Amino acid sequence: MAQPPDQPPQQGGFASPQNQPPQQQPHHQPHQQAPQQPQQQAPQGGFGAPQMPPHPAQPPQGPLAKLPPQPGYGYPQQPGPYGQPPQPPQQQPQQPQQSGPYGQPAHPGQPGPYGAPQPGPYGQPSGVYGQQPGYGYPAQPPQFPGAPGVPGVPGTPPGGGRNPFKGRPALAIGAAVIALLVIGGAVFAVAGGDDDSGKKPLAGPSGDGNATASSSDAPVNPGDGSGDGGSDTEDFNAGRKSGEAKVLWYKEAPDAPASGADAPGMWITAKAAVKAAYKDIVAYNVGDGRPTWPTVSFPQKICAVTPQKTADDKIVVAYMSGTSDRAKCNQLQQIDLATGAKGWTGVVADGALFDSAITIELSLTGNTLMVGRSQSGTAYDVRTGKKLYDKQKYGDACFPSAFAGGTKLYAVASCDATGTNEHDEIQELDPVTGKVKWSQKFDKGWTVSKTYSVDPLIVYSTNEDKNSWNISTFKPDGTFRSQVGFDEDFAPECGFGFLQRNLTGCGGTASDANTLYLPTEAKSGPNEIVAIDLSTGKEKWRVKSPTEEAMVPVKVEGGNLVAYVEPSYDGPGRVVGIPTAGTAHTPATLLQLPESTADIEDGFYSRDIDWVGGRFYLSSTRLTGNDDTKEKLMLAYGK
Repeated sequence: MAQPPDQPPQQGGFASPQNQPPQQQPHHQPHQQAPQQPQQQAPQGGFGAPQMPPHPAQPPQGPLAKLPPQPGYGYPQQPGPYGQPPQPPQQQPQQPQQSGPYGQPAHPGQPGPYGAPQPGPYGQPSGVYGQQPGYGYPAQPPQFPGAPGVPGVPGTPPGGGRNPFKGRPALAIGAAVIALLVIGGAVFAVAGGDDDSGKKPLAGPSGDGNATASSSDAPVNPGDGSGDGGSDTEDFNAGRKSGEAKVLWYKEAPDAPASGADAPGMWITAKAAVKAAYKDIVAYNVGDGRPTWPTVSFPQKICAVTPQKTADDKIVVAYMSGTSDRAKCNQLQQIDLATGAKGWTGVVADGALFDSAITIELSLTGNTLMVGRSQSGTAYDVRTGKKLYDKQKYGDACFPSAFAGGTKLYAVASCDATGTNEHDEIQELDPVTGKVKWSQKFDKGWTVSKTYSVDPLIVYSTNEDKNSWNISTFKPDGTFRSQVGFDEDFAPECGFGFLQRNLTGCGGTASDANTLYLPTEAKSGPNEIVAIDLSTGKEKWRVKSPTEEAMVPVKVEGGNLVAYVEPSYDGPGRVVGIPTAGTAHTPATLLQLPESTADIEDGFYSRDIDWVGGRFYLSSTRLTGNDDTKEKLMLAYGK
């Protein structure tokens, strides 16, 4: 794609458009959509159908309002099937021709499949820091309400950083938004050591009988193909063709209610592949699938998990307090992935009005567990359950509404939701003390929706009013680094949150210190993976899928981008390695998945995937509760 020349920087806050055409809407299309939708969704870093498309609610009804007359803006589309924009009308609404940058008229493109806009022959627009702005037109309303806005967005970043959103519309992800509750104060108390109120700590050692694990507990599919009360003795490796990977093991899911159930999280250790499913935590030997330790069962359904694990393989799981309409996702349990042993337990207490624990968000950064609710968060030492600090309302009525963990810890707050200074802001926190390292505001109307990476920080934001999106990157001090500066229909696989944002719920993306890898939307034929320079926001290179099926990034490892090429309706997928350096980026097959499990592989309606130690893992993130067929839980391949 031709790039316009670099332009001088322009003034403005985050997300302020500078009379240029917006970047085109990336469409998050599902691999296959799960029949049921969960009421709560834990943050997940992998792929999965409830995660795709990333809509927290139902798409809005009727056509979207036309965008205000700004140079280069096109026509928003109408919501369509699977949360994607539908087929556009035969006749597009007429929009007066507007002068684009350099006095050239801006021409809207032609709508594509599902209303996906195509780039049009725009003139040369002004960029940010020499970046090329996006083309095309926005499609859907944004995923989450109430954040940074368009003209006159956030102020200049600290340390002289420039505005990453200047001149860049943000992506619209068609869905009716669930208003974040940002009224009233926020008091967040959960299990763990002493708190400021002097109340007795709620955390303590396990042993209350709520979560059970014993040698008599029969794990799901105990290594012999049985599961869900049935058995499957098929040898998937019989007749394996030359060059095909070995099926290490395959597991079916436990029974789930007819309404469906969540199966969040997948953790791979040196010995075990561990999975949450409905009310259970199960663990299988990575090599042969035999149970690594007995199933850990909970009295109610699992409603949140830490997508990360600690360096010594600890996680925290949350489960519901009951089955009534008033039940909350407030019961915490630490689990040792090495042994299945239960550690400390805790209860997430309600805070102020509208700050309940109906849903919570869990993340780990080092040994810090962050428990987030709709308006606040509390950090704990994951080793002991002792409370470290609260992250509560601050400043201009700013309510921390989402957290992103991993190698770094970030908090996103919605500020002054009912006032004239409404905006979102993101902060990096010291995970041990909660001290704010830096803070960055977004303009009114712009919402921090996802993080594609926390190190380096890559933020995806949306603007409901402008039906727009933006992808920006930041330096370690919080100053602006770059933003994606070219037109593309990107298609990462993102999750959603119920009442809360799920900042780390995107799969189908990968990054290293200097490059972001994003898949394009597969419209007709194979898609591509685009490597984006984080220093400039420009395309470095792109590579086409080696088959007619979509290819999605998994991770960067050993100088290669590991990617998954999806199966077709009659053939298996494969795992490929793409050299990230040099000029040759031809995918080389790492594992050719076998024909024997092609139907099973293609039947993971909601999925999480991982590549660890030369093995490839597929797991479900949502169980349908269908009793007529055996539900899939996990599938592992190797050599």
